Amino acid sequence: VQLQASGGGLVPAGGSLRLSCAVSGSSININNIGWYRQVPGKQRELIASISKGGTTSYADSVKGRFTISRDNAKNTVYLQMNNLKPEDTSIYYCNDLARALVAGASWGQGTQVTVSS
Repeated sequence: VQLQASGGGLVPAGGSLRLSCAVSGSSININNIGWYRQVPGKQRELIASISKGGTTSYADSVKGRFTISRDNAKNTVYLQMNNLKPEDTSIYYCNDLARALVAGASWGQGTQVTVSS
């Protein structure tokens, strides 16, 4: 399974972005997919996930502002980010939840999100 995140950019505080996670090699409706973010020097954190059954979950830091969704036809998972804050500045990654727990797992390049104050 390969996952590629895209859609990042530079936005002002209060702005919005939609990230995309294109999945290949597997169907997203049999995978539990998560969005993660990592600031250099800090641990990568799981901020949103969507199960193969469609159940979503969010970290407290993004709850009410971010929405995870998926398009099975496009085999893509999205992260709609609204009311962005400077502290949301980070590199964003997507991954299969199970694979993410494996030491040395592949993460792809991620996509940079920068929120200016």
